[in-house]
Amino acid sequence: MKRNLRENLKMIGPGAAVAATGVGAGDMIAAAVAGAKYGEAILWAAIFGAVIKFVLNEGIARWQLATGETLLEGWADKLGAGVSSGFIIYLVLWSFIVAAALIAACGLAAHAMFPQLPLIAWGAIHSLAAVVLIFLGRYRLFEALMKGFIALMFVTILACAAWIKPDWAALLPALATPNIPKGSGKFILGVIGGVGGSVTLLNYSYWIREKKWEGRSFHRPVIFDLGTAYLLTGLFGAAMIIVSAGLHPDMITEQNQMALALANRMETVLGAPGKWAFLIGFWGAVFTSLLGVWQGIPYLFADFMQLRRGKKTSSRPAEAGSGSWYYKGYLLYLAFPPVLLLLFKKPVWLVVIYSITSAFFMPFLALALLYMNNRRDWVGELRNRWYINLLLTVSLLLFGYLCAVEIAELF
Repeated sequence: MKRNLRENLKMIGPGAAVAATGVGAGDMIAAAVAGAKYGEAILWAAIFGAVIKFVLNEGIARWQLATGETLLEGWADKLGAGVSSGFIIYLVLWSFIVAAALIAACGLAAHAMFPQLPLIAWGAIHSLAAVVLIFLGRYRLFEALMKGFIALMFVTILACAAWIKPDWAALLPALATPNIPKGSGKFILGVIGGVGGSVTLLNYSYWIREKKWEGRSFHRPVIFDLGTAYLLTGLFGAAMIIVSAGLHPDMITEQNQMALALANRMETVLGAPGKWAFLIGFWGAVFTSLLGVWQGIPYLFADFMQLRRGKKTSSRPAEAGSGSWYYKGYLLYLAFPPVLLLLFKKPVWLVVIYSITSAFFMPFLALALLYMNNRRDWVGELRNRWYINLLLTVSLLLFGYLCAVEIAELF
């Protein structure tokens, strides 16, 4: 079933949610640190990172369109229940730490604009607001909000990048030509790996199911949806590098202070409107990340619980959807217990376990897609093309290296 450009534009939705969720405080700071150290020379890294994440997310969606299963269901069916069980243990830990970081980031962004309330109060307000929006509005309201927020955050940050009047003649070659300044390798890998999310890539399976995008006829709309999303993601990362390129390396501090340093730089260069534009864009980025995690991650837990009971979500969607008790319970788990981490220092053992398990997820995802989506008897004509296999192999090597570096730094 062919659709024209206008029809495809109307269908965009899950991709916008993926883009907004995948651009969080950590991704912005990674791009900002790299930009402050090496300037526009590494703009290409943001674009390349977006391409890599597009390939991974398209593979997740293509598996589902070909088989009718989410990737989590595919892991249980094809790789064994132990794989999905191991993943869900990791997910519970990942959720706790990432939720705390997102609550803190939202608190920071709001406190920077309205310091009348303390950071933790603002964080808790954002978490509660997300819960209310998800409970009351379900997916349709969520998608509409994400489209609005993505317009807000991309317009403000891209406007900041254009407003400071960079050398456009030098930017275009930097976007298209890989350049690796001396000592920049680690930071470039951080930008490539950080753009576009990690575990949240799996949310797309459930968002396209909410849209009833089922079957191979939706492959082209999925490509258009994700392509648009990751084009915006790459441009957003590039804009952050441009904005931070004039920041003196001595101003690079911890994440929280880095965001405020960038806002102050905007005020110095552009005045108060520039500072407020950046802060609004930063707030939009972190709140959409929180909203996307709160709305999307509980699907994974609900899906797993249905698999344990021997049911697939495709056959019992109501039980694993946003109306299920599994979904609601996990949403509350994301929203409230992690606030405790803002009151107390994170236990070292928890951080170590989280760091190790997180390091393994992205190379595992790339490897799983290389194996599962190359099986003609599983996915038929939607199997990987040679260029997809090439990019997945690059992803595997890239994230495998980052995994080794992460673990080495722990010990």
